[in-house]
Amino acid sequence: MEWPSQSPDLNLIEHLWEELEICVSGIRARNAEQKFSQFQTAWAQIPQSVLTNLPRRCQAVIDSRGFAD
Repeated sequence: MEWPSQSPDLNLIEHLWEELEICVSGIRARNAEQKFSQFQTAWAQIPQSVLTNLPRRCQAVIDSRGFAD
């Protein structure tokens, strides 16, 4: 196969979920409302650089033809 059909590195939402999980790991919630509030707070704390670097990450995968350097 010349090109991986589904490169996990191109799944942008996975990178954002990873950042959110890091922010809320170890924090317990009593209910879904509290957990939602924790995620909202975590979302606001994600560094802008993570969001602005996503296109660069995608381009790096494209440039490497889907394989690690």
